[in-house]
Amino acid sequence: MRIGITEILVILVIVLVVFGGGKLAGVGKALGQSIRDFKKEVKADDEPAKKEEDKGGDAK
Repeated sequence: MRIGITEILVILVIVLVVFGGGKLAGVGKALGQSIRDFKKEVKADDEPAKKEEDKGGDAK
């Protein structure tokens, strides 16, 4: 089952009515900030592993 344009528009209208315009902007901003922070942390976790690979070192 696929969601069509009509269903998406109905969902967006309901969300707009429930949260209102001002709250919706704040929710979008918070969501965007959370995604940016998550990506930054994932990238930071990958960097130490790459540095160890570049050194060519097994700690054995």
